[in-house]
Amino acid sequence: MLPFESIEEASMSLGRNLTFGETLWFNYSADKSDFYLYCHNTIFLIIFYSLVPLPMVMIELLRSKKFEIYKIQPKTTLTLSEMMECYRKVLITFVFAVGPLQLLSYPIIEWVGIRTSLPLPSASEVFWQLVVYFLVEDYANYWLHRMLHHYKWGYDKIHRVHHEYVAPISFAAPYAHWAEIIILGLASFLGPLLVPCHMFTFLLWFVLRQIEAIETHSGYEFPWSPSKYIPFYGGAIYHDYHHFVGESCHSNFASVFTYCDYIYGTDKGYRYHKEVFEKRREKLRMEEKVDGSAPLFKSE
Repeated sequence: MLPFESIEEASMSLGRNLTFGETLWFNYSADKSDFYLYCHNTIFLIIFYSLVPLPMVMIELLRSKKFEIYKIQPKTTLTLSEMMECYRKVLITFVFAVGPLQLLSYPIIEWVGIRTSLPLPSASEVFWQLVVYFLVEDYANYWLHRMLHHYKWGYDKIHRVHHEYVAPISFAAPYAHWAEIIILGLASFLGPLLVPCHMFTFLLWFVLRQIEAIETHSGYEFPWSPSKYIPFYGGAIYHDYHHFVGESCHSNFASVFTYCDYIYGTDKGYRYHKEVFEKRREKLRMEEKVDGSAPLFKSE
């Protein structure tokens, strides 16, 4: 809840007029508690999880040859009912895992100083904080994810659920055992805990991380994706290989970037298979048709 009763009072306190964004934030948040604003995180995750995958759902259902050339595992297809079943299970996980995690984590968020007050952070501050959060999350997620594969109990009892989708789909991005949601969720919280930010940045961070996860689980490698211009970005084909190999996979543990797998030598198998994929896709492009008789990845 903001300590000002009016925009005029807020302007006097800041010594300047409020920006357009600050005015919107004040009008919305002035009479709301910090906890209420924090709970928007779960609401936004559900909204963006429900909407962002829809174009990929349509592409999957249409099976157009214009898009099939970019499908990483063309032999695998899912019906609408199968995708909606995945969606239903994820929503249940959000309610029974993410929701309680929100309630339990708020005192920590309050303690580290995630603020809701004015002024809003500058664009450069938001940008650099997000860069830090992506890097910190990627590094922590790499080791937590690798641990779930290294210990047989962790894979069999927890991580195997996420690998039910050998060929990922957008709706399967957060499809996982509730314990995995909590374990890997710690990596997402680590950045804001180390570098506290404004609530606006905090909410934006989780929305962007959700969108990124949806893209990497889309099952399609589009050359026009803006993420292609992000240095060391893994993308859909990078994570798709990890799902394709499954339990025996010792590659591509990182969630966003490729540097951890490169540094620790866990990307060697992927490098070979990426060359196979690129050659096959180029052949399909030249033929202007899709040969669904073989997957883009082949077992060694």
